[in-house]
Amino acid sequence: MQALGYAAHSATEELVPFSFERRALRPDDVLIDILYCGVCHTDLHISRNHGGFTNYPVVPGHEIIGQVREVGSSVSRFKAGDHVGVGCMVDSCRHCSACLAGEEESCEHGATFTYNSKDRHDQTTTFGGYSDKVVVSQDFVLRIPEGLDLAGAAPLLCAGITTWAPLHRFKVGAGSKVAVIGLGGLGHMTLKLAKALGAEVTLFTRSPGKEADAARLGASAVVISTDPEQMKGAANSFDLIIDTVPYAHDLNPYIPTLKSHGTLVLVGFMGPLDPPVNAGGLVFGQKAVAGSFIGGVAETQEMLDFCGKHGIVSDIELIAINEINAAWERMLKSDVKYRFVIDLATLSA
Repeated sequence: MQALGYAAHSATEELVPFSFERRALRPDDVLIDILYCGVCHTDLHISRNHGGFTNYPVVPGHEIIGQVREVGSSVSRFKAGDHVGVGCMVDSCRHCSACLAGEEESCEHGATFTYNSKDRHDQTTTFGGYSDKVVVSQDFVLRIPEGLDLAGAAPLLCAGITTWAPLHRFKVGAGSKVAVIGLGGLGHMTLKLAKALGAEVTLFTRSPGKEADAARLGASAVVISTDPEQMKGAANSFDLIIDTVPYAHDLNPYIPTLKSHGTLVLVGFMGPLDPPVNAGGLVFGQKAVAGSFIGGVAETQEMLDFCGKHGIVSDIELIAINEINAAWERMLKSDVKYRFVIDLATLSA
């Protein structure tokens, strides 16, 4: 079926309107009319081929909120009219140990991602949510709880699950002390979710003046990480630190702020650590540095249900699709509070 979206055709070109084919429905597929799509840093990185593995043309977007238009003959979980979401994955092998454990994002044969990936059945390229419609297996479609603002819910499909997963894994709850490094798209979601889970939450930031916003989002304290006295005062404070910074930075100043057996989890940066982490700071305090990457389908639904119960959505700026190139430039300057979301009603032939 004919679809319309915005695509990048090379690493140096802006996104432009693009017509392409979506597959006909398989028996387990759901056809979704896309209403909103969040804008993630990953969209820009892949479109500009920062990892060296982009297949052009690429239609980005993996924070998709839409309405079911049609379902395949074997679909039982959804019906026309349902509000649904699609996140970073649209398939996996479904039989390896990771998939069977509900961790499809760690599929041993490689998850099929929402865009710039290959369909496991016909080897066609997957195209993302900067478009008017998408076809996805029901097993990778999420139900959006009643009452959640649909536009604000879009970033939950990536930023939400990326920050929920380590909070869930490390059993954050009442009595937990959690710190968040960085106040951006991921950081502001971590503050909201950790607070709702009952934790006492602190924001680490290099920039003064964020106290009011941090408090509104759930932080009870702000520590300026460039201030040695404030960092010293935070020593041995936190069970868990979620590091949302998307570029190489020094982790060593944060290790002393962990309690014994505490863990710092990287969710924003995937490159080599520079400078290296001093192992002594980990060994003598029995501390750890870990990584976390989105979450499985069931865990994502659990996160959405939690957000529905607590009324949690992302703070967003809604944009028209033809504003996307300017939005990317603003995103690079951190000039958004805290996530852009595209209104796909603005997409027309």
